[in-house]
Amino acid sequence: MKIIFAAAMMVGLLPAVSWADTLRFPSDAPIAQITIPGSWGPKETDSGIDATSADSAIYLAVDVANAKTSDKVIDDAISYLEKNGVKIDVSTQKKTTEDLNGMELTNFDWSGTDNDGDVSIGLSVASPKPGKLLVITYWGTKGKQERHFDELQKIIGSLKPSN
Repeated sequence: MKIIFAAAMMVGLLPAVSWADTLRFPSDAPIAQITIPGSWGPKETDSGIDATSADSAIYLAVDVANAKTSDKVIDDAISYLEKNGVKIDVSTQKKTTEDLNGMELTNFDWSGTDNDGDVSIGLSVASPKPGKLLVITYWGTKGKQERHFDELQKIIGSLKPSN
């Protein structure tokens, strides 16, 4: 069976599989991990990781901060959105709190617009261990982001403190 599968892959009879990678970050002293499909192009950044769905409908970043850097990380996330043409409608803000793999996750969600139309925007904060914060930035195109709902749930559900 393995030979048939390998042969089918070689001749292109089966679609290419996009395996997900579990990323531990930051790589020099991991405090968290997340599993993101390879098709999203996950990569390590100066302060965490980021990824974009293959159709560019969703941008997701998870940045590491501490008490001294948390304001800067949040400001940088908002600046990134603004530089990319995202306008947040502050009147739409919703705040929720939930448990995510033993971490209290506080979510701030808004509607807004970018150069392509209506978008959903989110900033979430969780603490994987004392003195460390994870700042999650989400930006999704309404009408396209919905296709990735199950995939996104798995990605966010995989975020947890690193062992």
